[in-house]
Formats: sequence, structure tokens, C-alpha cells
Amino acid sequence: MITCFFEDGGKSPLRHVTISVIVIKDGKVLLGKRGTFQGKPILEFGRWALLGGFFNRGEDLIKAAKREVMEESGWGIKNLKLFRVNDSPNRPREDRQNMDMVFTAEALQQTGKSDEEVTELAWFDFAKLPSPDMMAFDHGEDLELYRKYLKENFALPLLG
Repeated sequence: MITCFFEDGGKSPLRHVTISVIVIKDGKVLLGKRGTFQGKPILEFGRWALLGGFFNRGEDLIKAAKREVMEESGWGIKNLKLFRVNDSPNRPREDRQNMDMVFTAEALQQTGKSDEEVTELAWFDFAKLPSPDMMAFDHGEDLELYRKYLKENFALPLLG
């Protein structure tokens, strides 16, 4: 949680904004198994997750999404589309109230390797995703909503 100090002397915890990307290639989704940061296990260590993370100073949504996918997988992406704004204050297994901007994107090509935050990368068919207990946070819910979107083609972005 970020603590903000106001001009009137008050202070308040604020929510973080994060990026998650549903990276698609040949009808499959790229997931990363969560690893470490500076040698220490990160939240949801060992579970499969969408690629993504926090903004860097000076970044916009597109730059942050492209950077996070490249850092965590080595893959370039194109055709970013906002899929969902997940603003639930009750997201599961979070250590802070992140608000997640979930995008879809097409994979281009892999030109690098994943950083330490990802121990394994795999392409999953939407009919054979990891079990819910092996998915980090609520990323399994995002993938279920995306599968539903592929069938029903409803208006985007989803809010909530």
C-alpha cells in the first residue's frame, strides 16, 4: 500500500495500479510461474500467472505492459487492447489492494529470456489451463472471462 501525505496533514493508504496481459499466440495463452525478486520468493510463488506487474515512473499503460511482458518472458507483443479493469477491493491472496488493468495482446516473437520473477513459461490451450488452485491471484478468473468473451464477443472493456 502507498501512503500519501496531504497538504492538510492527513494521510491515507492508496491503491497500487498494476498491469496484466493475456498474451495470445495460435489460440494459446502464455503464462509464467511466479518466482523471486532479489532472491526472495514473490507473492504467489510457484503459481501460474498472467505476465505483468507494477508501473515504472514515467510509464504509460502501453509502455508498462510491453516492458513487463518482455522482462518476464522475452516476448514482444502487439495489438494491445484493454480487456478489463479489475478494481475489486477484495481480490484474493493480495497483500495490498491492487487495481489491475488487464490487456490482451498478440505475441510477436521471443527475443530474450524471462527475469527471476518467472521460473517457467508455458503456452496453454484455453481448454487445458492450470487448475484454479495453481493460478495466482484472480488470473484464472480473467482467463475464464476471456474464454467467455471469445464465445460471446461482448463489449469491452469489462469493469469490475
